[in-house]
Formats: sequence, structure tokens, C-alpha cells
Amino acid sequence: MAPSLESELKYRAESDATLDALASPVALGPASLGPPNVVEEMDRYLDTQGRHLARARWACRLRTREGRTRLSLKGPSQHAAGAALHLRPEIEGPAGGNLDPSSWPPSPARDLLLELTGGAPLNERLRLAQRRTERAVVMAGRRVGLLSLDRARVLRDGQEVGVLRVVELELAPDALAGGLDPGHLERALAAIPGLAPDPASKLQRALALVGEEGA
Repeated sequence: MAPSLESELKYRAESDATLDALASPVALGPASLGPPNVVEEMDRYLDTQGRHLARARWACRLRTREGRTRLSLKGPSQHAAGAALHLRPEIEGPAGGNLDPSSWPPSPARDLLLELTGGAPLNERLRLAQRRTERAVVMAGRRVGLLSLDRARVLRDGQEVGVLRVVELELAPDALAGGLDPGHLERALAAIPGLAPDPASKLQRALALVGEEGA
């Protein structure tokens, strides 16, 4: 199974108040927003000692939510300078709580991870302890995306080194193919005070906080 193409609008929020401003409105430009659902997640970003994934411009994330852990592999992002829309390959599968992929359930995502790393052992680079408010995005009676309002504490070796505030609107897999113009949603988000298009991924921003570089 080949990776799918993840499409999302990404913004940096300047404060918790900016996130709160999107938690209650019933509309976002031409779209209606579903009721907020608040969840807690723990994201662990992994790589080998030799940084096989960073050198290949891929990122490996283990996300634990409601007692379940999933593997996500994300490839190089494509986006125009100054634009909020990011396009990047993504593939997901089940995972375990340890860092040994050979013990996880078989999946195309696990196979790709082993291919990218050459089977080298994985290490944890950092964690994001994330509180996320999710809202369905609906246009013309059809769900076209998911709006996520994220406050994530960046943890290195158990110590908090900073906080990320991020707004993401992940478009449904068939939204762009079905003719959705993301510009309407992009303009509506750009009009929110305290939001700015973010060219970087969460991992890139978190690594900058700990003085590193990578995918």
C-alpha cells in the first residue's frame, strides 16, 4: 500500500486565546463547524542513532490516544512560500508501546519504517504532550475536513522545554479531488487575529526549541 497524500492548512497561534477563539464559533467562512471534542494525546517522535529518517526527510510518530497507539510516517512537505496549505505523503498503521517495530502488528507503515531505517534500532527524539480540540468542518452538507486546535508541551528527557500552539485544518482525502477550493477556508483562517501560516511541521518547531534540526 502506497502512502496517501495528506492535505492540511497549518497555522501558528500566538496564544491560548487565539485557540479559544476558534473553539466556539459555529461557522468558519463558508463552512459550518461541529461541536468541539477535547482529547489528550502523547506523541513520541522517533529516529535511529544515525538519523536515517531525518536524512530521508521522513518523520516517524507514535501517537497514543485513549489507550491505543498508532504509527504515522510523514514524508517531505510541499507548500508554496507564504501559503498555509501543506501536501505530504503519509502512511499509518497500528503500533505497540515499545520502540521495537518487529513486535508491532504487521502493516505497510511498519514495512516502510523498516525499509527507511534499514532495521536499525529506534530512539525517542522528543515528546509532545498534546491537548487537542477537534471540530468537524462541513460544507454543503458534506464533511470536508477536521479542524484541530492544539496546545502541545514539548518534552525532552521528561523536561518541558516549550509550548507549541498550532491550528491545523486537515482536508478529507476526497475533498480536493471533489473540487473543493481550500482558498475559502484559508482566507477565513487568515482573518483570525493571532494566526499566521506556518511553513514548519510540529516536529521541526519542537526540534528548534531543543536546538536541533530534522524532518
